[in-house]
Amino acid sequence: MERADTINGQALREMFSAATVWLEKSASDIDALNVFPVPDGDTGTNMLLTMRSGIEEAYRAPDQSMSAVAQAMAKGTLIGARGNSGVILSQIWRGIAQAVVGKDSITAIELADALIQASKMAYRGLSSPVEGTMLTVIKDVASAAHVQATAEDSDPVSVIEAAVNAAAESVANTPNLLKVLKEAGVVDAGGQGLYTILEGALQYLRGEAEQMQYRRPHIIASSSPAAAKLPQAMIADEVPFGYCTEFMLEGKVLDPERLRQRLAKKGESLIVVGDGGMARIHIHTTDPGTVLHYATSLGTLHQVSVRNMDEQHHDFLEMQKERMPSVDTAIVAVVSGDGLSEVFRSLGVAVVVPGGQTMNPSTKDLLRAIESVASDKVVLLTNNGNVVLAAEQTCSLTSKRVEVIPTKTIPQGVAAILAFDYEADFDTNVQLMNKAKSTVKSIEITRAVRSTQLGGLKIRRKQAIAFLDGDLVAVADDHIEVLHSVLARLDMKHAEVVTVYYGADTEQAEAEQVGDSIRERYPQLQIEVVRGGHPHYNYIVSVE
Repeated sequence: MERADTINGQALREMFSAATVWLEKSASDIDALNVFPVPDGDTGTNMLLTMRSGIEEAYRAPDQSMSAVAQAMAKGTLIGARGNSGVILSQIWRGIAQAVVGKDSITAIELADALIQASKMAYRGLSSPVEGTMLTVIKDVASAAHVQATAEDSDPVSVIEAAVNAAAESVANTPNLLKVLKEAGVVDAGGQGLYTILEGALQYLRGEAEQMQYRRPHIIASSSPAAAKLPQAMIADEVPFGYCTEFMLEGKVLDPERLRQRLAKKGESLIVVGDGGMARIHIHTTDPGTVLHYATSLGTLHQVSVRNMDEQHHDFLEMQKERMPSVDTAIVAVVSGDGLSEVFRSLGVAVVVPGGQTMNPSTKDLLRAIESVASDKVVLLTNNGNVVLAAEQTCSLTSKRVEVIPTKTIPQGVAAILAFDYEADFDTNVQLMNKAKSTVKSIEITRAVRSTQLGGLKIRRKQAIAFLDGDLVAVADDHIEVLHSVLARLDMKHAEVVTVYYGADTEQAEAEQVGDSIRERYPQLQIEVVRGGHPHYNYIVSVE
């Protein structure tokens, strides 16, 4: 297809019609990216149905002008919007339509301006925009499009090419902006959907419509390093999700901003978009009746949808289990601190259960983690002495075979995982892990919260105190001094590696000083300093 300097309404309709067919090919793959603890696990399907509605309306446009087709797309996507992602997509089209009013066709710079307006409109539709979602992707797309449009010899195709490239980079980066994505090891589903739509449009503009029949869309991988060798999950407190409530509200004088303010306290994930005559509303609420009652006082309701998200969430988890690759043995570990959680996942832990000192998970928490993994054989690392009894209760509460490795410290847990042999059978691994936990020395350093005298040690409040394998053994005025006091008790000649995990209340610069002091005294050792992010203890030190 020969490149043109402008795009008219017919070309807009055809390129996004092809993009919708392209999106259909990967809708289920995009659905599967939704591993949030909220049950909107149908992003790909929602975006597909929203785009179909837009295309259907585009074919009813009164003429082939850019303005008429874009306006029709905006109307169709608003009417047919499904879910959060669909509503945001409708806002993107609304922004495009506003930018091209009265135009028969648009140039490269006008296309870029339309994408900028689309980004602004998408953000405007949400009361609490979150970065790391499709909002970020459309913003990055608009920025890249504008840069390309101002370049010499730019045309609409080159602008879309720049947009697709920017979308790919932005989607890959979403886990770095949104913690829950990084923990789950996936990119944002809505962002992936937007990338797929733009990719389909670009292929059409390049004249590759026929080849698209034999290709499949590319699902972007996270730019963050793979967090684990096994499927991951994070176990959160079990709270009801409520009802996903969606409807169109038709009235004579509607104020979207006032609607947003009135509904803000009635639920979460609120989106209100539209104008004075028609508004699309999406909200997660435990009381949909109250929301609908308020809305009926303002006008007429259309396309009302109320879905039980708890049931959806259960169905979604079952779908995720089916998609998970089969593994012979899964490791579940109790860990406190985001840095330490990263360490354990990077070593192959399937599920991290938040917990540790003063925040012991319940048997129910541990059982839920065990049931969530794909394997029927589970190794459970407690990493704290207070967790062992609750962990042992899980063995009789599940049909899965569970072996508890009673690790009492983080270093013991790490040593146990490192001993795991993916080629060995379950019983052998249990033996290896139990043996390995005893080969490491664990030092925990914190500040005394009160003055006391224990084990022959006189301790003043706020002094640094150190525990060796759970026993209080040293006290000093600062962390470095107390650490070296403990190291002096150990046979460092036979040690090889010292790993210093620093806590949430410790600055990296201070931790590096601690590491340097160990290197200075023990130059033959390998010293590693790692952010643990754990509470209570300034340092957890492993000596192997």
